[in-house]
Amino acid sequence: MRTFLKLARNNRGATAIEYGLIAALIAVAAIGAMTAVGSKLSVTFTNVSGSL
Repeated sequence: MRTFLKLARNNRGATAIEYGLIAALIAVAAIGAMTAVGSKLSVTFTNVSGSL
């Protein structure tokens, strides 16, 4: 019974999960931003290539 009470009071696992979720959210935001910038950059390089 004591083991279950210790597990119920332990917050380390929850904190690790929260940090993991934050890292995943940052990764998704970074991938979205890089995709948007990448497509615009591709158009810019295409225009430069056409001008040359």
